Amino acid sequence: MVREESYYFAPQAQTKIMNEGWASYWHSRIMTEKALKDSEVIDFADHHSGTMATRPGHVNPYKMGVELFRDIEERWDKGRFGKEFEDCEDMQRKARWDRGLGLGRAKIFEVRKVCNDITFIDEYLTEEFVERFKLYTYAFNQRTNQYEITDRDFRKIKEKLLFQLTNRGQPYILVKDGNWQNKGELLLLHQHQGLDLDVRWARETMRSVADIWRRP
Repeated sequence: MVREESYYFAPQAQTKIMNEGWASYWHSRIMTEKALKDSEVIDFADHHSGTMATRPGHVNPYKMGVELFRDIEERWDKGRFGKEFEDCEDMQRKARWDRGLGLGRAKIFEVRKVCNDITFIDEYLTEEFVERFKLYTYAFNQRTNQYEITDRDFRKIKEKLLFQLTNRGQPYILVKDGNWQNKGELLLLHQHQGLDLDVRWARETMRSVADIWRRP
């Protein structure tokens, strides 16, 4: 039963950033360009900004998704892709780069059709995007007893994002032995790959597993 339900929700979990970003993109455009009266725009902007708000140290899928779609649309509208653009070392020329291709709308529909969150981030997250939105990696410092920024390197940030999306951000818990020491006990192994366990969740999960297993 748990397996069947997990398979039902898996595709939705694999496209959460894209789904929320796509909905936010069109919601914003429809409301501001088609649906709202001038007197209603401020109220909409107030509510919309609450949805887009991002707490330090967290990734808001609505914000990440909509901004990445907008970035892709702008890049393909202006021709900011391909070997010639990537090889350009003149930063001023790059900043002014606009070939007027107008391919952005078609491109985001293509991306929406063929990508999931992992390929979305892997293919279209750029170093310029990371710098513009001030993304970073962080970790808990046991010496200071607080979370601290550890790196602003683009490759490490992208790697961390992709890792969080693999296995839908859940830790890998393996059944090491279903008959530990021939006592019918269940031995579980946390395969640590950079994701620490949340102790509160782990405790409740262990309690629930013990209730089902009926053994230690």
